[in-house]
Amino acid sequence: MIDTHSHIFEPEFSEDLPEVVARAKEVGVEKIFMPNIDDTTIDAMLDVCRRYPDYCYPMLGFHPTSVDADALPKVREMKKLLVEGHPYIAIGEVGLDLYWDKTYLKEQQQVLEEQIQWALEEKLPLVIHCREAFPELFEVLRPYRDTELSGVFHSFTGTVAEAEELMEYSRFKVGINGVVTFKKSTLPEALKVLPLERLVLETDSPYLAPVPFRGKRNESSYVKRVAVKLAELYEMEIGDVERQTTENALKLFKISK
Repeated sequence: MIDTHSHIFEPEFSEDLPEVVARAKEVGVEKIFMPNIDDTTIDAMLDVCRRYPDYCYPMLGFHPTSVDADALPKVREMKKLLVEGHPYIAIGEVGLDLYWDKTYLKEQQQVLEEQIQWALEEKLPLVIHCREAFPELFEVLRPYRDTELSGVFHSFTGTVAEAEELMEYSRFKVGINGVVTFKKSTLPEALKVLPLERLVLETDSPYLAPVPFRGKRNESSYVKRVAVKLAELYEMEIGDVERQTTENALKLFKISK
């Protein structure tokens, strides 16, 4: 398995990171992909990658909840890190988030547009966060639907109609995490229109821990719980779910096994 979205460079893991990585390896997690948060987290993320080469892989992006009136210059400064030979496997985590605050919607859209251009220029996938903002997200993305833009709609928790709209972006995968195990999750219904070939596994550690760990710190080893739930929903063997989602991730992120 591959955990395609995990923030194990955050302070929540500072005391026991080696144990967290060991537990992930023990359940069969072969790689962990780490989306950046903003200009303040790059060093911590790269430090974890140096500690676990060929296991932890970094992305470069500016999260929508970090966006304020002054974000665009910071984002443009970050682009200077995309020099030849850089280690970043994707542009992420980027997107729109209107759950807490709609004040900076225009700025969030500008920052997203900027980072879409990075993804196209660098030929890297885009890892998209979207919370309470699908209409606004598609407003930005629609002009790119038939371009080479690829990526992941991370932590999808939407409706069947939204899943159908995502399917129109043929170069994009859909990230499924512990939310699929929640009792009141609508994901099982939405997954009826999403074939397994379009999915990748993720945890979003330290957030969104699956049942029975809900409310506690999430970690990459718990991605196994997501795979087990998908096997149940798709009525498949767990090994087939693990193989297909791993293949999907390696192909999208252009990483050899």
